[in-house]
Amino acid sequence: MTPAPSTAAHRAPDISTRAFFTLGWPLLVANLAVVGAGTIDTIMAGRLSATDLAAVALGSAIYISAYIGLMGVLQALSPIAGQHYGAQRWRAIGDDLQQALWLSIFLTLIGLPFVLATDVWLDFSRADDAVASIATTYLYAIAIGLPAALGARVFVALNAAVSRPQITMWINVFALALKVPLNAIFMSGAGPIPAMGGAGAGVATAVLAWITLALSLAVWRLHPYFQRFHSERVQPPRWSSQRGLLKLGIPIGLSMLFEVTSFTFMAVLIARLGTAAVAGHQIVGNLAALLFMMPLALGVSTSVLVAQSLGANDARAARSAALRGFRLAISISIASAAIVWLVREPIVELYTNDVAVTAVALSLMGWAAVFHVFDAAQGVCGFALRGYKSTLWPMVIYGVALWGIGLVGGWWIALHVTPFGPPRGPLGFWEAATVALAITAIALAWLAANVSRRRVTQT
Repeated sequence: MTPAPSTAAHRAPDISTRAFFTLGWPLLVANLAVVGAGTIDTIMAGRLSATDLAAVALGSAIYISAYIGLMGVLQALSPIAGQHYGAQRWRAIGDDLQQALWLSIFLTLIGLPFVLATDVWLDFSRADDAVASIATTYLYAIAIGLPAALGARVFVALNAAVSRPQITMWINVFALALKVPLNAIFMSGAGPIPAMGGAGAGVATAVLAWITLALSLAVWRLHPYFQRFHSERVQPPRWSSQRGLLKLGIPIGLSMLFEVTSFTFMAVLIARLGTAAVAGHQIVGNLAALLFMMPLALGVSTSVLVAQSLGANDARAARSAALRGFRLAISISIASAAIVWLVREPIVELYTNDVAVTAVALSLMGWAAVFHVFDAAQGVCGFALRGYKSTLWPMVIYGVALWGIGLVGGWWIALHVTPFGPPRGPLGFWEAATVALAITAIALAWLAANVSRRRVTQT
């Protein structure tokens, strides 16, 4: 039975700028470690050959398209646990953690057929035979890690909700430290392990997923901080709890699916334009993902502080947290985009020495800088709305703007003759994606302002 809330006075969390960075910097490091693993894959595959790089780009795009949507459903635990934390309902946190872990198992059963449908994806991408062969092996390898990756994300959501993101940070940094040696073993071979080329990155990622889950479980069971959250017993799946997670989580998952697949499907479609095109896109896409880590950390911080404030019955503090998170994210994103634009050539040289791939990557960098500013704005607004448990309309906005305008519009102007001129190639996808993100950011900002204002007037 879930204990009743504490009768002690509930105090809203600190929402100062310092509080954002205290909560946000471990999240930033943790997120950089995750994306850093993808960067290592990109660099090491690129050093092997353009074919290996294209295969990793294609395989990772397909895997991420499945993983992100499913992981997004599990993110429902964060605002739920955050409000429990603000209201001091300690044991309810452990109860909902168990239900989220059960949900991760059910979601794995949905995700695996998607990842393993390699013939469908590779036929759709029209990748050449060499790229398709490596990408197929990559997908079969990385699929082994999907159950662990989803289970570990439950603990990531929990750690943020209870103001312990440092746990996630140290686990992710440890995993990142293992990435290069594991990649080297499986990509280049060692002893009885054959050289797998770019596909070896998928094996390394799967191994690290299981290591990460094991460490997360160990910390949950053994760390003194978490003892007060533990449930009294192991619980079977409960429909009432699963329904609550799904009601909140499905719109989050679909929103993240729309957001990420509008980007990852670009790689699948750009693969039709040749190896150099998809490899150049992969470099700029990886850079955009790295840049997004700061607004992502601020977005998660915003969501947690909004949820904890609402749990403490302080709607004004929640609104102030949302506004401060937005202002911080916009300021930092403008500065970082400007810096990247100024040093774009040395950055691309870190990834590749292929002349054709370099040319494609440099042609996309200007739009990528503008893309980043709008990406930061929509990201923080979306996370703030999750703190309010407002997820349905954001899902609609993401679907219409990012798929309807970004992906479909990009496919139209990138691959076809249009009133705007001849096919624009990879640049067309980035142009459409940037316009779509601008529309998304404006719509989500308006929605967040109205939701937060309405909560204030209701108190």
